[in-house]
Amino acid sequence: MNLFLARRRPGRLAALTAVMLASASLAAVSAGSAFANNQAYDATAKVQKDFKPIPSFAPLVKDVSPAVVSVTVHLKTQTASDTQSQNGLPPGMPFPFPFAMPHPQRPQAVEAKGSGFFISSTGYLVTNNHVVKHAKSVFVTLSDGSKLPAKVIGTDPSTDLAVLKVTRDKPFPYLQLGDSSKVVPGQWVIAIGNPFGLAETVTTGVVSALGRDIGDGQYDSFIQIDAPINEGNSGGPLLNQRGEVIGVNTAILTPSGGSVGIGFSIPSDMVKQISDELIKSGHITRGFIGVQVQTITPEMAQAMGVSVHDGHADGALIAETMPDGPAAKAGLKPGDIITKVDGKMVRDPRELALAISGIKPDGNASITYLRGGASHELNLRVEKMPANAQAAFGPGGNQGGGAVHKPELGLSLAPLTDAARQQLNLPGGVSGALIAHVAPNSPADEAGLRPGDLIVGVGSTTVNDPEQAVGAIHKAEAGHAKAIALRVMRGNQALFVAVPLPQEKTSK
Repeated sequence: MNLFLARRRPGRLAALTAVMLASASLAAVSAGSAFANNQAYDATAKVQKDFKPIPSFAPLVKDVSPAVVSVTVHLKTQTASDTQSQNGLPPGMPFPFPFAMPHPQRPQAVEAKGSGFFISSTGYLVTNNHVVKHAKSVFVTLSDGSKLPAKVIGTDPSTDLAVLKVTRDKPFPYLQLGDSSKVVPGQWVIAIGNPFGLAETVTTGVVSALGRDIGDGQYDSFIQIDAPINEGNSGGPLLNQRGEVIGVNTAILTPSGGSVGIGFSIPSDMVKQISDELIKSGHITRGFIGVQVQTITPEMAQAMGVSVHDGHADGALIAETMPDGPAAKAGLKPGDIITKVDGKMVRDPRELALAISGIKPDGNASITYLRGGASHELNLRVEKMPANAQAAFGPGGNQGGGAVHKPELGLSLAPLTDAARQQLNLPGGVSGALIAHVAPNSPADEAGLRPGDLIVGVGSTTVNDPEQAVGAIHKAEAGHAKAIALRVMRGNQALFVAVPLPQEKTSK
């Protein structure tokens, strides 16, 4: 900054320099006079005279540290590849994002380290699933140095949480799970863990952001922090200034494998729900309503007639419903947009997944949805999520019709034959209009459609053959729509694709 000032305003810089030199000279005279008069000069005492300390985390750390443990995992195999988690790093490492490259496979001692903390005086403690994954045996080391064998009570890979249990004659110190819904960006946080095997390491920082989705799973809703966390911090607590756990440290964003000040913690509200159920039953049972949903892009919002605010359309667009599933039986259809669950806003598919997963099977859910621009509400009974939810979707119908073309969209459509169904790995019984050709640089091409996609619906209208598809598109054109929402099957995946309609077809 001084160089900039010197270039822009040299006269002012000279004046400032003179003032600083004068101040330094006065200080020197004052201190020098004390020495010249042979007076005692205690510099530390001068500092302490008007000392006002910055609030310290030391008392908090002293009180909570006994409830934090180091977790040591002996793995089932004898190669380096088995000591690496799915991200290519040891199980004690917070998931890096982007992922780091794995090390070459070689024989080595199969031991990994992570962190954890007690949530009850009876010895239940929380850590990450990726810390204890593939464990042959697990031990925890307490702050007093004692080492105890631990039993894995239950794990939940979907949220990367695990609950362990240790026993001894006297109770354990434990931490309370706080209310993560009250966490706000900018507040102080303290992380305690076992990075690189250095037990009881304390780092501090602030909450950087909330509700982060890092692509690790459909239930991502991380607290982002800038407190440094590294290999071995996984499973350790993130605390507020009241000593309450507001998160479990689990992931970092890193180009190199080390901390760069971007870490992620699982919110304590989710930790409480998952840990309670793991302690009670040893596994997690989630709710399921039988829908495949997708985010509403601005282009899709235009095609669906949905309002866009600040470049974003709220809701989860239903791309497919499971035959005889809860949503289908209640009357929900592809093309409907779910906006609320039990009165709580749903802004995207992730929020819908979180809301439904928290409802116990056989419980009821109130669903608010948009259809044709109008808001509706219905109640449905939530079912238990099947082991392979994707396999539960199997659309049916009849096939027929002949080849047709929509040159203004750049599409050539053909009937779906049994041979094409088998070649494209489409579900049995599915019907629709097969995209045989997409013209380069056409509206269909720019929208992302490709040969082999099967059009099974136009908007909320189901189509079984090319003629029905073209008829539904013509109806949309006659209504002066600016874009058309095509529901397509791509293998086993159902999705909507918004295709803009040529202006000459929509303006008069």
